[in-house]
Amino acid sequence: MRVLIVEDAAETAAYMKRALEEAGHVVDVAGDGPSGEAMARSGAHDVFVFDRMLPKKDGVSIVRELRASGSLTPVLFLSALNEVEHRVEGLNAGGDDYLAKPYAASELIARVEALGRRKDGPTPTTRLKVGDLEMDLLARTVNRSGKKIDIQPREFRLLEFLMRHAGQVVTRTMLLEKVWDYHFDPQTNVIDVHVSRLRGKIDKDFDTQMLHTVRGAGYRLDA
Repeated sequence: MRVLIVEDAAETAAYMKRALEEAGHVVDVAGDGPSGEAMARSGAHDVFVFDRMLPKKDGVSIVRELRASGSLTPVLFLSALNEVEHRVEGLNAGGDDYLAKPYAASELIARVEALGRRKDGPTPTTRLKVGDLEMDLLARTVNRSGKKIDIQPREFRLLEFLMRHAGQVVTRTMLLEKVWDYHFDPQTNVIDVHVSRLRGKIDKDFDTQMLHTVRGAGYRLDA
């Protein structure tokens, strides 16, 4: 099983990494919120272990955004904050389990492995939601604030990819490879045209713009 640990205390992270590796697992470590979020979005891990309090971006916010973008990977929160309201906040954000510091290595391993077993045979994601924008992957429908939006098949694929990466900057190269199945740049404005059409459909009649152009980088969808 492959585990991602997001923990800013280097000594604590090393302790957890060693314990899990001795139990036969592959472990990756990130030391702050943004790097942990980027690794979590790679789709390479079976279980996430997030410290609540992280530099630059807290674990609860990251997990909430991962869930909003469709991630089903089980999450174990670690925290020195053991009040009921803190545990409830973490679980409501999308956490699956909560372990208070200090803890025994044996309990950490047992909880991670239990979450890994839960991941086997997960229920496939059939709906994506970012803010008031919703996509039904089975019915192939999109609506915002309850209003149905008619989009073409390529626009649907483009929007699905953006929603699965909500809050992230998505580059032209990523879109060419994942939406158009190109592994080269055709040197056309095909992406710009489709993004412009999509923006007109999901943003035009609403007060809040969701699809943003990040100059020199790509595009970002967020609420």
